[in-house]
Amino acid sequence: MIMKNYILLCLTFIIVLSFNSYAQDSKVAAGDKKYDNYAYIDAIKTYERVADKGYKSEDMFKKLGNSYYFNSDFDGAAKWYGELFAMNTSPEPEYYYRYAQSLKSTGQMDKANKILGEFNAKYKNDNRGKLYKEDVNYLDEIKANSGRYTIENAGINSKYSDYGSFVYDNKLYFASARDTGNFSQRKHKWTGEYFTNLYFADVDPATGSSSKVNKFKTSINTKFHESSPAFTKDGKTVYFTRNNYVNGKKGKDENKITLIKIYKATLDNNGKWTNIIELPFNSDNYSVGHPALSPDEKTLYFASDMPGTIGQSDIYKVSINGDSYGPPQNLGSTINTEGKETFPYVTSENEIYFASDGHPGLGGLDVFVGKIEDNGTISSIQNVGGDINSPKDDFAYIIDPASRRGYFSSNKDGGQGSDDIYKFLETRKLQCIQELNGIITDAQTGAVLAGTKVTLYEGTTIKNTTISDANGYYSFVVECGKTYNVRAEKEEYTTREVSVTIGKLTGKTSLPIALEKSTCKVTIGDDLGKCFGIKMIYFDLDKSNIRMEAALDLEKILDVLNNNPTMKLDIRSHTDSRATHAYNQALSNRRAKSTIDWLVKNGVAKNRLIGKGYGETQLVNRCSDGVPCTEEEHQMNRRSEFIITAL
Repeated sequence: MIMKNYILLCLTFIIVLSFNSYAQDSKVAAGDKKYDNYAYIDAIKTYERVADKGYKSEDMFKKLGNSYYFNSDFDGAAKWYGELFAMNTSPEPEYYYRYAQSLKSTGQMDKANKILGEFNAKYKNDNRGKLYKEDVNYLDEIKANSGRYTIENAGINSKYSDYGSFVYDNKLYFASARDTGNFSQRKHKWTGEYFTNLYFADVDPATGSSSKVNKFKTSINTKFHESSPAFTKDGKTVYFTRNNYVNGKKGKDENKITLIKIYKATLDNNGKWTNIIELPFNSDNYSVGHPALSPDEKTLYFASDMPGTIGQSDIYKVSINGDSYGPPQNLGSTINTEGKETFPYVTSENEIYFASDGHPGLGGLDVFVGKIEDNGTISSIQNVGGDINSPKDDFAYIIDPASRRGYFSSNKDGGQGSDDIYKFLETRKLQCIQELNGIITDAQTGAVLAGTKVTLYEGTTIKNTTISDANGYYSFVVECGKTYNVRAEKEEYTTREVSVTIGKLTGKTSLPIALEKSTCKVTIGDDLGKCFGIKMIYFDLDKSNIRMEAALDLEKILDVLNNNPTMKLDIRSHTDSRATHAYNQALSNRRAKSTIDWLVKNGVAKNRLIGKGYGETQLVNRCSDGVPCTEEEHQMNRRSEFIITAL
């Protein structure tokens, strides 16, 4: 697995436990020394000789399991984690998850799910357990997403580790440990294989077929690991991953470990790669690797375990501004878990492919895809299916959106080496579409309500609007896995809004809505919420901006005003009792103004709105100055009311 695992686990090893230094026999101590120096292959040999003689130790079984796990040998990991759990101890949460992943990778799904159940019960705040609990039918989702690829060996593999592809100018670039070199060529103690360098082969763009493999003979390759190249479209710049090594000097962290960094090189007029520099957000104290450029080349995505990481490694992005870079931004908890997320790849279709062992998968690393929203958040995470993914490690997925051809890396059974590169043709795009439908009825009589206005919201955004037919029926085409709000409105009935989460498989979701007959008539002086089901608008402490849930209710107010063009409102804003009277008066004035500004910005004539702040003069409860109150009680006073002044 060479650098793939070294990179992944340099990104994760910070979490490896510090082990007690109690007395052990000399052989176990020798194994510990090798383990502590990350010489896992040698540590395995020593520990197993001791274990074969009947020696049992929770500490040793953890290290044995880890040594196999960190090299993606899940059979060995499952065996020794099994010995650990047979001791009836209660190990740290990571061991539950690693054991479950190892069991899945060896086909023991029932036992894996049992361990995951224990993991979720013991560690409720770990998002990985929640994901499996919430997505109990994840195997059905994987099955539904399968059958979309034709896959072949890329024809460039060796008996050593080959992985991590990038196509530029009809050449396939990748990392390989095949260069055994001369007698002095060094092996990496972690994996027992040689260090990786970058190679390339000419490829036929129509078929993906590759020709003879050539070593990338540039100063980019060194005596340490290089991998994961990403070229700019003009071919003059390449980003790549390398051990912390530049200008002949090797950097180490406080534990004397050489981590990894992203470097950049430029092509000079003589065709040579020069000016090799590390990117400014690298560090000697954490790893940064696997660069991927956005199609417009204004954003660089990568994996790291830098401070602020949710799990063992997360996916980040930085903006590119010429030769400078913005601050790293974590892509958030929709994509990142407490496990490993790595090897990002971004397409022109606003999709991000990545490898993860934290999202529900088949074992080891699986390839997933998510949608990049306009605001930069990631949504609609899906497993790409069982053609690409296997019980082993599957990662480094890249695809050409036009031809639907691409490559991925895997140590799945049947390969030539520890990791191999596969080429594929995607014959059918991943598309999960649901129909959200239902019947609108009278809550008292059950009669169907034709002509009901039904609006589909995603957050505060109106996605679609329809009118129920003669049978009260409505329907929308929606995306799988998303949460929507559906609002039903009809004259003489009270407006109702219902939230619904769509399933993750193609199909239908039913949402019938029953409306109550309205006996309410508004008059001048009434609060708008009396008949329209609209709550007061609440604010955060010491803030006057419109927050998300408040914007949703303002959308409702906007709709009422649009449907009642002569209605006018008096907007009255209030604060809680904290801070001075003068400060609270000014703050409430700002709140009234921000509310009016929002409505005017969205099309309401300014002469239909008046408003002012009342500070803390009209509290709705006992929470005056000096009275101890909960945050929830104070929140009730931080509000805006909407009083009808004209109809």
